[in-house]
Amino acid sequence: MNIGILGAGSWGIALSALLQRRGHTVRMWEFSAADAHMLLTKREHPKKLPGIIIPPEVMITSNVGDVITASEIIVCVVPTQTTRQTMKTIASSVNASAIDAVQGWVIASKGIECETLCLITDILMQELPGIKSDRLVVLSGPSHAEEVSRDIPTAVVAASENFNLATRVQNEFSTESFRIYTNSDVVGVQLSGGVKNVIAIAAGICDGLGFGDNTKGAILTRGMVEMVRLGRRMGAQEQTFSGLAGIGDLITTCMSRHSRNRKVGEMIGKGMNLSEALGQMVMVAEGVDTTKSVNSLAEKNSIEMPITEEVYKTLFEGKDAKLAARDLMTRQSKPERW
Repeated sequence: MNIGILGAGSWGIALSALLQRRGHTVRMWEFSAADAHMLLTKREHPKKLPGIIIPPEVMITSNVGDVITASEIIVCVVPTQTTRQTMKTIASSVNASAIDAVQGWVIASKGIECETLCLITDILMQELPGIKSDRLVVLSGPSHAEEVSRDIPTAVVAASENFNLATRVQNEFSTESFRIYTNSDVVGVQLSGGVKNVIAIAAGICDGLGFGDNTKGAILTRGMVEMVRLGRRMGAQEQTFSGLAGIGDLITTCMSRHSRNRKVGEMIGKGMNLSEALGQMVMVAEGVDTTKSVNSLAEKNSIEMPITEEVYKTLFEGKDAKLAARDLMTRQSKPERW
């Protein structure tokens, strides 16, 4: 199968290697011509995924049309906040018949657009001519690129309204170390991938403040409550949040040394401001912008999400992290409710 990957960050590189080993013909698009040349020369990204060699069979280009016109399946791994512009570029520079010939679009990024509060599936349907929900799949779950690229056993979900397309992705992407389950809850899987990054920032703040396992357990549990509350309001299936895309990804992102979002939170907890913390990052921490989106969704829908609110105030209003933790702990006492 001919598969195109949009985005040559750590996750794009990991998927390119996995899919090439699976026997597919893979083309990967990198926005920056200079970075594309570097990847072609080095066959490795020494900062984003050091030590992982991009197979020589993987074609790398900065021309997005070369990828779209030659692919049956497109995997979208560009950051959430640049997805709309990427799709606009494709719509304006690639022949509509070539876009229509793509049989499935697999979304592997995680987040919610700040300006519009749209999920990524909504962005694709709004910007790409003729694309409907039955041609979209969301690939999500606990899947750090650093581990997938080294064949460490990983399980994720492929969510689509089109069961046949989800099953096709399941069959074509699965390996002995990368297991895929199908799922029909496209909204719930995307919300899970977005909100868990916000909670991971909170978990990192706790680490930076020197709190312990008790605190981390509380953050994960009450963070899951916030995820379910938002999902329920937006029409997701509650069982999704108990699965790989929900609690599975939440645990991994809040606990892992690989987690960019947890790391940003840790630096904030140690006293850095947001600008200083982001200056230390090599790759995008999607949860920072998603904190804005999720907080806006909570306010818009009158949903109680106190952890999200305190993360937002800490990141964007300069609230002291210790004060944010104290305010969470001293809220009015109440029964444990979901």
